[in-house]
Amino acid sequence: MNARSEPAPAGPDAPARPPLVRELLLVAGLFLVYKFGRQLATGHTAEAFRNAHHVWDWERVLRLPDEGAVQSLLLHGDTLIHVANTYYAAVHFPATLAFLVWLYLRRPAHYVWARRVLAAVTGAALVLHLLFPLAPPRMLGVTGLIDTAHVFGPSVYGPPRTDSLSNQFAAMPSLHFGWALMLAIGLIVATRTRWRWLWLLHPLVTLLVIVGTANHYWLDVVVAAALLGLALAVLRLPMSPRRPRCALPHRRPEVRRRSPAERPELVGASR
Repeated sequence: MNARSEPAPAGPDAPARPPLVRELLLVAGLFLVYKFGRQLATGHTAEAFRNAHHVWDWERVLRLPDEGAVQSLLLHGDTLIHVANTYYAAVHFPATLAFLVWLYLRRPAHYVWARRVLAAVTGAALVLHLLFPLAPPRMLGVTGLIDTAHVFGPSVYGPPRTDSLSNQFAAMPSLHFGWALMLAIGLIVATRTRWRWLWLLHPLVTLLVIVGTANHYWLDVVVAAALLGLALAVLRLPMSPRRPRCALPHRRPEVRRRSPAERPELVGASR
């Protein structure tokens, strides 16, 4: 990851980097738990479609923008929609992994904070996936949206009945957006370059992609942002310890020499 920033702190005040093997096992374990938890949510097809109709109706009541308007923009050309499908399929995990690796190598304190936030958001998302299975808008006929990945490619999903690698009824919240937003926030906080705000383009593009490809509703994005905001409010970035101020050197009081007239006479000094 090419992020221009100030050099990592060095010296006794620099935060310790967590052991690499432990972090690899921890991240891999969290990923396996999440994948296993997603499998527990499969088999709730009827409930997932019922919830999808509720979400679609709620969005119309709230007068949220129509997902179809975003998809129409992407459908102006085969190249554009193909790029959007590729972005959805190929950027999500590699970008998050690169983000964590860069923080681990250059900003250990930020790495621990970001890893905790991502773990908290992912764990909360897993609970919602179990409690509220939701079919994506590409599966809901009333939306009038098409499955762009299936039509134009590339697609990361197979038929829902035979897809054993992923739970396609886990649309809410959108971890694509939640992770992308955390990536941008983490890099903005961890770097000092004036161009760091451009990292917000990543969650913005992700938002347009996940909605335009009919993989997520607007409310999926809203819930993901709310979970991330709650995690950031609870798991604050630890402040780096301040170095003690250098004590000023002790200055001896100046001794004013007395004039001969001011010097006391010693009694009996001439004796």
